[in-house]
Amino acid sequence: MAALAAGPARAQEPAPGAGLTHHGYAVLDGGRVDVRLTPRDHGPSAVPDTTVRLRWLLPLARRAQRLPAGCARTGERDVMCRTGALDADGWGRELALGVWLRGRPAEVTPTVDMVWAAGAVDRGRGNDRQRLLVPATGDTYSF
Repeated sequence: MAALAAGPARAQEPAPGAGLTHHGYAVLDGGRVDVRLTPRDHGPSAVPDTTVRLRWLLPLARRAQRLPAGCARTGERDVMCRTGALDADGWGRELALGVWLRGRPAEVTPTVDMVWAAGAVDRGRGNDRQRLLVPATGDTYSF
């Protein structure tokens, strides 16, 4: 019978820290919401990959949505998009997304939040979630 020897105990390294935010804008016109956003990592550590969720209070239209690469519809009101790696104190690539909502709403309230950061810990989560009121004026509303 072979004995198993345990290796030396190693202290677990703390998870890297990151300050993740999203900046962008949304436009609602004729039942279509166009969103452009750019993720940012305020550091102190780089993040190898991130995923953002866009959620609407109203359901997405039942028809097929044309989503950019790296994005998928994950529920009646949700789309998740891979936003990629972020350098410490750096900006990621811009994400441009357009979705159709059911009906022709007079306004929409999208929520944009970070849902995955490849193990990085954001100790200041207060700015990870953005909520925006976008009236159906065709005007740009920033977050």
